[in-house]
Amino acid sequence: MSAAALFGETGHVGPWQECLRAVVVFAYGLLLVRLAGRRVFGKWSALDIIVSVIIGSNLSRALTGSAPLGGTLLATTLLLALHWLLAQGAARFRAVSAVVEGSAVELARDGAARPGAMVRDSISRADMDEALRGAGVEELARTRLVMLEPSGKITVLK
Repeated sequence: MSAAALFGETGHVGPWQECLRAVVVFAYGLLLVRLAGRRVFGKWSALDIIVSVIIGSNLSRALTGSAPLGGTLLATTLLLALHWLLAQGAARFRAVSAVVEGSAVELARDGAARPGAMVRDSISRADMDEALRGAGVEELARTRLVMLEPSGKITVLK
């Protein structure tokens, strides 16, 4: 049986062929993520989010048959390899990390908020209060440092 009979041809994929493509895409995606390592989508930095959206979009086209299966899997491999290279560069070089992942932003120090930083990064007082509660702090005045991390998480030091 030919690959075209099993997986269909671009633009002409039957329901069972799409199901078979789904199994292949799922297994291939899982294999690539396992090979790339735990960091690949663990931090959900801007890089992780962009790559996951692009890979998801790319793989969905292979699944539905609107793009060739082999070429799409190859392109996905390339995207994950580029992600891995950028992540390795960010882990080794501060300048690459700053460009690819961004840097932390100080939102408050010694109990005093920095309103300009909060507005610039779209952090509301409700966001700040939620982070304080999550850290077990009742009021901003009882903090030493509040940071907006590159992942978007707000870290509170008492």
